[in-house]
Amino acid sequence: MAISFIFFLSLLLIPFSSSSSSDCPQNFIIHVSKSHKPSLFSSHHHWYSSILHSLPPSPHPIKLLYTYQLSINGFSARLTSSQANKLKHFPGILSARQIHTTRTPHFLGLSDGVGLWQNSHYGDGIIIGVLDTGIWPERPSFLDSGLPPVPNTWKGTCETGPDFPASACNRKIIGARAFYKGYESYLEGPIDEMKESKSPRDTEGHGTHTASTAAGSMVSNASLFEFAYGEARGMATNARIAAYKICWKMGCFDSDILAAMDQAIADGVDVISLSVGATGYAPQYDHDSIAIGAFGAANHGIVVSCSAGNSGPGPSTAVNIAPWILTVGASTIDREFPADVVLGDGRIFGGVSLYSGEPLGDSKLPLVYGGDCGDRYCHMGSLNSSKVGGKIVVCDRGGNARVEKGGAVKLAGGLGMILENTADNGEELISDAHLIPATMVGEAAGNKILEYIKTTQFPTATISFRGTVIGPSPPAPKVAAFSSRGPNHLTPEILKPDVIAPGVNILAGWTGAAAPTDLDIDPRRVDFNIISGTSMSCPHVSGLAALLKKAYPNWSPAAIKSALMTTAYNLDNSGHTINDLATGEEASPFIYGAGHVDPNRALNPGLVYDTDSSDYIAFLCSIGYDSKRIEVFVREPNSSDVCATKLATPGDLNYPSFSVVFNSNDHVVKYRRKVKNVGTSAGAVYEAKVNAPPGVKISVSPSKLEFSAVNQTLSYEVSFASDSLGLSSVESQGFGSIEWSDGVHLVRSPIAVRWIQGVQEESF
Repeated sequence: MAISFIFFLSLLLIPFSSSSSSDCPQNFIIHVSKSHKPSLFSSHHHWYSSILHSLPPSPHPIKLLYTYQLSINGFSARLTSSQANKLKHFPGILSARQIHTTRTPHFLGLSDGVGLWQNSHYGDGIIIGVLDTGIWPERPSFLDSGLPPVPNTWKGTCETGPDFPASACNRKIIGARAFYKGYESYLEGPIDEMKESKSPRDTEGHGTHTASTAAGSMVSNASLFEFAYGEARGMATNARIAAYKICWKMGCFDSDILAAMDQAIADGVDVISLSVGATGYAPQYDHDSIAIGAFGAANHGIVVSCSAGNSGPGPSTAVNIAPWILTVGASTIDREFPADVVLGDGRIFGGVSLYSGEPLGDSKLPLVYGGDCGDRYCHMGSLNSSKVGGKIVVCDRGGNARVEKGGAVKLAGGLGMILENTADNGEELISDAHLIPATMVGEAAGNKILEYIKTTQFPTATISFRGTVIGPSPPAPKVAAFSSRGPNHLTPEILKPDVIAPGVNILAGWTGAAAPTDLDIDPRRVDFNIISGTSMSCPHVSGLAALLKKAYPNWSPAAIKSALMTTAYNLDNSGHTINDLATGEEASPFIYGAGHVDPNRALNPGLVYDTDSSDYIAFLCSIGYDSKRIEVFVREPNSSDVCATKLATPGDLNYPSFSVVFNSNDHVVKYRRKVKNVGTSAGAVYEAKVNAPPGVKISVSPSKLEFSAVNQTLSYEVSFASDSLGLSSVESQGFGSIEWSDGVHLVRSPIAVRWIQGVQEESF
C-alpha cells in the first residue's frame, strides 16, 4: 500500500553539534498529512511507529519523541541522516532556541475599579499558557486566595514529581507540564537531576518571572533587597496559569517547543506567552517551528505573544516576526535605581545599581581602568591584584556577565566597580544586584571617566547609592538598546516589532533554586528579582491580551493585536517622541512598531483590522510560497489553486500598520485595508488624517468611512507615491501615520517607508 507523506525537517544546525556523519543520530521534525493515515492503523502514533520501524537498521536505536496533532500534524524522532533521507530528501537537524532573557501596572495606566481591569474582571477565567523554564509554585504571586474554581474549559493536568507535588497546582497554577524528550535526545542520555529538575519546577528563574508578570496574584510589600518596594501584581491578576517547561540549561529545542504548543492548544489555553526565539536572523516562516506552531494556535483562536529578541540595536534583528504572532519589543518605565559616580574633581555621573550591601562612604578611593590592570572586560582571574587591590575598577561592558565582573574585581582585592557601556549599548542602563559596591554608567559618562583617569595623576572616586526613584526624569518610556528591531528581513512589507512594553528593570517572582544574578558565586536567594529583556515585555502584553480576551470573548487573535497596536502611543511622558537608548536619538516604527501599549485605550479601539487563516495563506502565496510549502501550515495536501486568491502584494495583508518599500523602478505603491466597527455607535463616521513621510505623497480612498451597523466592515485603499527624493537623499527611510477618527476614537497606524536602489535586498 502506497503511503503519502508531507515532511518538514528542522532547519538550523545546533552550534555545538559534534558530528556531521550520516551515522550520527539527530532530531527531525516531520510534517505528515493527517488524512493519509491508512485505516488499518488505530492511531497516528501507531502509524508513525510503523513508519519508523520500516526504516533501514542503524547501530543507533530509532526513537519517536513526540506526535503532534494541533499545532502541526506529524512527529519528531531521532534518526540518522540516511534514515531521514529515506523518508524524504530534505535533510536537516534539530535546532536549539535560546531564551531571550512593579510599577508597571501604574505606568501602563491600569487602576482598580476603572478601565481594562474593571471591564475584564482582571482576566478571570482566561488561561495563559506560559512556555518557559517552568514555575516555582511556592511564591506568593501564585496564591489562589479569592479565585473561583478552575474554568471548565480547562482540559489539562498537573504533572507531579518528587519535587513537584500535586499541591503545587491550585486555582492559580491550574496546570504544569515538562517537555524534555528533545533535550534528552540532544544530550544522548537522561537529564542530570542533580543539576536541573525534570519536573515543571523552575530551577532557572526565567519562567517564574514571566508567569508572575503575566498573571501573578497581588502581593504586598514585595521588593528585591528593598528596591522597588511596594505591591507586585501581574497584568491579569485573576487569570489562570498553565506552565509548560520547555527550556533547560542547554537551551530550548524545537521538538519540545512544538510539543508544548500542541499540548497547550489541546489543554484549552486562551493565550500563549513565549519568551523564546531563534538565534541569529529569523528563519523562513516554513522553517520556523514557533511560526508554524503559532499558526496552528491562532487557527484555534489563541493569541500567541512572543518576545522580539535581545539582539538589538542592529537592524533586522527581530525574530518571531510571522504576521500571525504578536511581536513585542522592550522599553523602560518611570522608575530607576540611581547610583552616582562621584569623581575626585567633584564631577558626578549618573548610573544605576541594585547593590544592597555596605556603601563605600564619602571618602574617595583610588580609581583605575581594568584595561590597565590586565583586562578591560574584567574576566575572573584576569586582573592584576597588585594594581587593583583597595581600588575602584572601571570595567567595560561585554564579554562576560555584568555581575561577574564585580566578582573578578573582588577576587583581585578591589573594593568597587564602575561598569561602563561601550558603543554597542550606548546609554542603556541595566540595574544589577551586584556583589560589591558597583554601578553602571552610559557610554558618554564612561568616556569622560576614562579621560579623567588618563589625565589625572591620582584619580579617585566613590559611588553614591540612592535607592528607588520614581518620577518624570529621565523621560519614559525609552526603547532598550538590546530590544531587537526591524526592518523585517523576511517580508519588508510587514512592520515588526508590533509594539513595545515594559522590559527594563522589572520586578517579579523568582525561583528558590538560583541566585538573583544566576551566578554560582552568588549564595543569595530571593522571592522577587529585577531583571531586563524582551522576555519581560512579552508577558506584559500576554497579560493584556488575556484581559482583552475576557472583555471581548468573540474577538479573534488578530482583532486583539489590532486593538493593542492602533491605540499604542509614540510620545514619552515629557511629550516628545520616544527615544532609542542605543543612540539617544528619536526612535522610529522600525524600532518600536506601532508604539507603546496603552491598555485602557485598547479596551475601546473603535475600529479593528481583522484577519483569519485564509488571509495568512493568501499572504504566504504573495511572498512566493507554493502549495508544497503551505502544506506545513494547513496540515493537508493542497490543490494547485490554493493561491488562486493570493494577495497582489504582501502589503495587502490586512495589518494594522504600513511598511512600504520603493525600489528604483517603483514610484507608486498601493495597499488595501478593511476595518470593522467595534464601537458602540452603529452610525459612526470616521475621517482619515494623513501624516506623510518626507518625499511621499499619500492619498486615502475613500477618506471618509460611514458605517451603518456595529461590526460592519468597510474597505479603503492607500496610495503611496514617491517623489524620488528618497532615492537621491542620504536618508533612505521615512516615517508617518494614518489616523482614523470619529471624534471619539483615534485609530492610528504607523507608516514606515524605505527606498532601495537597484535590486531589492536579499533576505538573510
